[in-house]
Amino acid sequence: MGIEKVLHNLPEVQGPIEKKLSFNTKLKWTIIILVSFFVLANVPLYGLAQNALDRFQYLAIILGTDFGSIISLGIGPIVMASIILQLLVGSKILDIDTKSEEGKKYFGGLQKIMVYFFIIFEAVVYVLMNGLQAMPGFTLIVIIQLVLGGLAIVFMDDLMNKWGFGHGVSLFIVAGVGWRLFAGFFQFIGTQGGNCLLKFSGTDFIGCPGQLLAAIQSVVNGDSLGALIALATIVVTIVIFLAVVWAQSLKVEIPLSFDRLRGYSIRWPLQFFYASVIPVILVAALAANLQLFGGLIQNWAGHATWFGGFSQGRAESGFAFWIASQHNLLQLAITGSLAWKYLLQGITHTLFYMAFSIIFALFWVKTSGMDSASQARNIMGSGLQIPGFRKDERILEAVLDRYIMPLTVMGGAAIGLLASIADLMGALTSGTAILLAVMIIYQYYNTIAQQHAVDMHPAMKKLMS
Repeated sequence: MGIEKVLHNLPEVQGPIEKKLSFNTKLKWTIIILVSFFVLANVPLYGLAQNALDRFQYLAIILGTDFGSIISLGIGPIVMASIILQLLVGSKILDIDTKSEEGKKYFGGLQKIMVYFFIIFEAVVYVLMNGLQAMPGFTLIVIIQLVLGGLAIVFMDDLMNKWGFGHGVSLFIVAGVGWRLFAGFFQFIGTQGGNCLLKFSGTDFIGCPGQLLAAIQSVVNGDSLGALIALATIVVTIVIFLAVVWAQSLKVEIPLSFDRLRGYSIRWPLQFFYASVIPVILVAALAANLQLFGGLIQNWAGHATWFGGFSQGRAESGFAFWIASQHNLLQLAITGSLAWKYLLQGITHTLFYMAFSIIFALFWVKTSGMDSASQARNIMGSGLQIPGFRKDERILEAVLDRYIMPLTVMGGAAIGLLASIADLMGALTSGTAILLAVMIIYQYYNTIAQQHAVDMHPAMKKLMS
């Protein structure tokens, strides 16, 4: 009882009194949180020494952060706590009934405790193992800043969940990916400094990081291979975008009718990506954290371990190498330097993503109230039933079971496959990040459109309630 009392009284953002928030209120808080995120991402850590922060580029994208800033931890502690707790509950090591209201509160309390633990743990590990090396005498100051930044992300996520559109975790990821995509297309600051647009009239061209400008620059220089690589990167990004939008539109619709309103029916949509983007977020964060800790352990031990051997932040051997996607197979094929080792790495990377996406999709559906039993209860509580079937929750659950479990497995495998292929083919930023961004934006669009429609039409608002 003592532990439960502590868990139920952890600090949190106070939720709204109203049952349904208006569109304008949610939009206001979403914008406030987004602006706050970008402000914090540009606040540098005081006392940080010169670090090779480029090695954290992939991890920064997945964790929705900017390394070297006060929010360097990003959503890492939240994701790690979620992964571990889902594994413990899914394997029945922790017996928590997540279907009951009390069980959900207990689960949420445990998750918060674990998040706070990982904030402190990761802050200490980053600094003491020279991931984010502090200047002499500033070690404790840098750790404290990281902890404060981690807590800010946690409370901003909580604020977003209760007052904004969707989840803070999703918003932080899509904000970081959107900024990097824009820079990947249009950045005009060259690799050696200076404005590369001003160099087009001369012969001493400097590298344009923006792929659109790099393609123009290559054409001007008569570099057909460089132009082909730059255009291939842009085309891959567009193809990934279209493929994800198409796959996101796939769904199974179950016909339902109101038991009290004869002749009126609706369709209950079950998305092909039933567990949404959560599984691939967890897999990408798991892979990124394994590579990060592998590099930190190598720095601490002074030699490579079974986690992998790393050079300039890139895995060159060990487990981290075989789950990574650090080689752009399309670019290697264009330049004629594609080797069997990289093809094999691509296969193991894909299998890792697909397998763990399925596992996390199953755990997420079980622990988030998206399983057949919970959905059947929600449908019955809304006064709906499947035409031609007796109004019985057990029958409805059996019918839903035919669709939900296959969709969970196939959707998890498909999203893992899409993410891994996107990574391997190369894009303006991480393929996984683009996949996440597109799906999150698509979900935000649906959520905002639905909320706006409800607010605009009183009849629809009455029907939805």
